[in-house]
Amino acid sequence: MKIHSTAIVDPTAKVAANVAIGPYAVVGARVVIGERSTIESHAVINPDVTIGVGNFIGHGGIIGTAPQDLSFSPGRKTHVAIGNENVIREHCTIHRGSAEGSVTKMGDKNFLMAGAHVGHNCEIGNNVIIANNCLLGGHVSVGDGAFVGGACVFHQHMCVGRLAITQGASAFSKDIPPFVIAAERNYVFGLNVVGLRRAGFSAKDRDEIKTAFKLVYTSGLNIAQAIEKAAT
Repeated sequence: MKIHSTAIVDPTAKVAANVAIGPYAVVGARVVIGERSTIESHAVINPDVTIGVGNFIGHGGIIGTAPQDLSFSPGRKTHVAIGNENVIREHCTIHRGSAEGSVTKMGDKNFLMAGAHVGHNCEIGNNVIIANNCLLGGHVSVGDGAFVGGACVFHQHMCVGRLAITQGASAFSKDIPPFVIAAERNYVFGLNVVGLRRAGFSAKDRDEIKTAFKLVYTSGLNIAQAIEKAAT
């Protein structure tokens, strides 16, 4: 274990033997950090955060601080749970859950670029890329393989679908369906065809997704009508 002499690690924290913790980093009470993880200088891992194996927390990253929720009571027991092999770059912030016993969750092999913010009770899947300075409000869900462009803003309680792509500097307040390219303000431009190929979708599967996309977005039907037609 490589812990810099200026780092502060709470005696109740469980830190694996080969974890590196940099200068002036703080690891709070009841934190768990898995093997081969790196916590760089000035990062703060607040109490009740669980970090899996092979994670990287960049300089000044803040994990598990209280949510920005006016209804939150400081006495509540809430958590952050981070999976394995994630890269969380410098100055990212990830807030813990708001309601009693709730969790902000992140899966495996995600890449959060510098300055990204993940609000309370968000759920991020696997192999997600969130570019610089993105803002995820509370309870946002991001599906596996999604790519979120830089400086995007997401309203609370919305979903970003699997393998969706969002253009940088866009803002969203409505759910983004899986497999689409979305931009500007709640606008869908097309399908992430390249992403579907890379993810191993067959030509038949891609054709079915294209048919569904056209039915919803270019047929002139409303959502209810499109769903009804798709079911027939």
